[in-house]
Amino acid sequence: MTLFVGLGNPGSQYEKTRHNIGFRVIDRLVDNASARDISKTSFQGKLYRSANTFFLKPSTFMNLSGKSLIAVKHFFKIELEDIIVIHDDIDLPFGAVRFKKGGGHGGHNGLRSIDSFVGKEYLRVRIGVGKPEHRSQVADYVLHDFSAQEQVHVDKLIDHVTQACKALMNDELNDVRSIYSLKSIENLEG
Repeated sequence: MTLFVGLGNPGSQYEKTRHNIGFRVIDRLVDNASARDISKTSFQGKLYRSANTFFLKPSTFMNLSGKSLIAVKHFFKIELEDIIVIHDDIDLPFGAVRFKKGGGHGGHNGLRSIDSFVGKEYLRVRIGVGKPEHRSQVADYVLHDFSAQEQVHVDKLIDHVTQACKALMNDELNDVRSIYSLKSIENLEG
C-alpha cells in the first residue's frame, strides 16, 4: 500500500496558491489513476483510492495536516515507509524538485504537524516555489497565487511531479531521484 499526501489548504481562495501545489499534484494523480472517493468524516480530508494506492488531501488546513494523515494511516494500517508527502518548499528555487527521506520541517507548518503525529521518516517530494525577499513575508508569499510568469510553467511542473510520483511506486528512490530531480524550472523547460 502507498499513501500519497498532498499538502494545502481547503477552499477555492487557496486553490492556485503556492502552498497548494501538493493538492494540485494529488488532483492530477487521482485523475490519472481514475481513483474513487472513499472519504469519511473521521479522515478529516478528501481520500481517494485506486487498488492499493491512496491519495489524501487533508481538509484540516495546513497547520493540522498530521491529524488527517494519522487517521488514514491507522485506519488502513499503512506503514510510515509507504507514506509520500508532496509539498511546497520555499528553500528551493521555483520549479526545483527534490526527494528526501526524513529530516527537519524547515519551518513548514504542514510538515511540522505531520512530524508531531507520525515522526519524520516518511518520503517527501519537495517542490520549489521560490522565496520572498524578506523572511517576514513568507506567510503572505505562500498564500498567494503563482506570479503570471510562473503560472506559465506550473502545469508542466505538476505533470513532471505526477510522473515522478508514479515512478516512486515501482522504482528505487535513487533511480527516481536521478531521473526526476530538477534544479529549477529551466531544467524542465530546457
